[in-house]
Amino acid sequence: MIARFSEIFRHNRVDILVNNAGISHIGNAESTPEADFDRVLRVNVKGFYNCIHATVAHMKSNGSGVILNMASVAGSAGLQDRFAYSTSKGAVIAMTYSVARDYLPFNIRCNCISPGRVHTPFVDGYLRKNYPGHEHEMYDKLAKTQPIGRMAEPEEIATLALFLCSDSAAYMTGVDYLIDGGFANLHG
Repeated sequence: MIARFSEIFRHNRVDILVNNAGISHIGNAESTPEADFDRVLRVNVKGFYNCIHATVAHMKSNGSGVILNMASVAGSAGLQDRFAYSTSKGAVIAMTYSVARDYLPFNIRCNCISPGRVHTPFVDGYLRKNYPGHEHEMYDKLAKTQPIGRMAEPEEIATLALFLCSDSAAYMTGVDYLIDGGFANLHG
């Protein structure tokens, strides 16, 4: 993968990197097998590292860049039975702060977005697989865990991402932006 990035960078300018890959795992510290913990960290943390590592030198040579990491409210608030996932997203938040500090002198901004639950095809597939015949009931239950009373729509997260990658956000770096329907601060 790194070799492919090198070929791309030889011919094109990289201005924006959005790290948005992620997987989850259900379990607490006792019930999470080491192999599953490693797999979540490999995708959610090391995958982001690999992309940043492959692009940041090119952004430095360009004299600017934007790195946007997709974290999660789980990284700062923690979620029950999401030990590996919460740990990985906490690492993404810390990674964001570190990169923002290290590359500020090179005019490279780094922020992250921490969404709450977002209604995606992943959620629908999870409900079909784990709650056949009860998908709507479980969807409503999950949606109501958000203080705002619903899950976010992908477009709502994309709008924030687009803004943070734009020149309109040129003064913004080193911040974890919660877009969680009040979950982190209002969840009781």
